[in-house]
Amino acid sequence: MAIDMLPSHADRFRLHPVAPRHAAMFCFALLTISCALASFALACATPFAAFAVIAAATLSLRPALLVVTGAWLVNQTIGFGALHYPIDASTIAWGFVIGAAALAATAASSATLRALPQGRTPLVLALTLVAAYAAYEFTLLAATPFLGGEGAFTLAIVTRIGLTSAVWLAGLVAACEIVRMIDPFGRGRAMSA
Repeated sequence: MAIDMLPSHADRFRLHPVAPRHAAMFCFALLTISCALASFALACATPFAAFAVIAAATLSLRPALLVVTGAWLVNQTIGFGALHYPIDASTIAWGFVIGAAALAATAASSATLRALPQGRTPLVLALTLVAAYAAYEFTLLAATPFLGGEGAFTLAIVTRIGLTSAVWLAGLVAACEIVRMIDPFGRGRAMSA
């Protein structure tokens, strides 16, 4: 389980809702539950950029990528299993492109968090969301010459999905802060022992 632990010199991540040894489990649970809710509520507009920021702000890059992959798998399972997405080459290809975009957003989030000054501030998370959302949208846009769907990149649609991601990020940060204050895993007790 060493992958769950953040090295002390790499403590550049902004969110610490639980002890580092529980961070990957917590982040996976938070994002898969959130992704399930978002998948049913928003279908194709799941806020993967917000999920990427939370994963990168909670975990180092490799576990963050794994957690976001798990959230993407939940999204695809719900889409094809419960929402009855058409099972054709284009829809399946778009599913993989969405997964690649979510991973690109996670990598961009991690890089942005490393580049920005220390501190858990709303500005840092907002800038990280902008970078994540840009990476996500550009990855999706890059697939349109091959898969079609250029009409989904109007200013109104991109803005609406971006604002949806911002709202989800605020909610996820609030959830992390509530968990940190409640301290369900005894983080404060373990640290003082």
